[in-house]
Amino acid sequence: MTAEFFQQITTHGAAVNLSSRAKFRLTGADRVRYLNGQVTNDMRRAKNAETLYACVTDAKGRIAGDVFVHAHEDALFLDAEPDLREPLGMRLERYIVADDVELTDVTEEWQLWHVWGGDACPQHFLHSTRYGQAGMDLWLPSAAPAPTFDSRPLLTEADLETWRILQKVPRWPYELNAETFPPEAGLEGKAMDFSKGCYIGQEVLSRIKTTGKMPREMVAFETEATVSMGDELWNDKAVGKVTSATQHPQTGKTIGLAMIRQGSARDRLRACGADGPLLSVL
Repeated sequence: MTAEFFQQITTHGAAVNLSSRAKFRLTGADRVRYLNGQVTNDMRRAKNAETLYACVTDAKGRIAGDVFVHAHEDALFLDAEPDLREPLGMRLERYIVADDVELTDVTEEWQLWHVWGGDACPQHFLHSTRYGQAGMDLWLPSAAPAPTFDSRPLLTEADLETWRILQKVPRWPYELNAETFPPEAGLEGKAMDFSKGCYIGQEVLSRIKTTGKMPREMVAFETEATVSMGDELWNDKAVGKVTSATQHPQTGKTIGLAMIRQGSARDRLRACGADGPLLSVL
């Protein structure tokens, strides 16, 4: 991403084609109650004008996937990372027992676009905050013409990844994965509801909420040095790893996200060893 392109996005917003994401339709009289027992947010608040973000967790409270959910007529629609299409579908099917619920994979039936910035969008867009700021989702039948978005540029996957990291947004499977509790990635305020009642993994996550104790925490950092995903972060010893990294289009600095041991001294974080380059936590 060039500095000029970054400035254009910052000023005018952007659009991105997310049609490769896994998409599911949940129908049946018990759909809301059932999904409420599977995810960290309160599905009773799902609407047809905006998305609701949530994590699907396992019995130990760790993340099995993250989803954006919206209601439409007599169904709930979910979208998730492309790599979660099969495992998340299997995970959700596993807990449909005596419920009046049907889960259908509709990935190929719909386009999904996301846009932010610029003029207001038509009413059939869904309000959705995916990349650190308010935006809109648009679901279109797969056979429909691709939309246009006026002055907002269309981002490539690489552009979007740079923007995501600059906005400090965690992503599956980098920051979010089967080793991560949602609060470790800073998702308490965005993806979790602690008054909604029971769901799989709820007991462990409620304990984390009460004690404030968790193994790790996500941090964002910058450095003049070249740092890559997978590099170890150190104080006097290894305390974590870089999970995402990119180059800032304007400053040229390395900007990254990392998962580090909770309570580690942030002002002494170094990359690639105790004598490595010092990082500035953002």
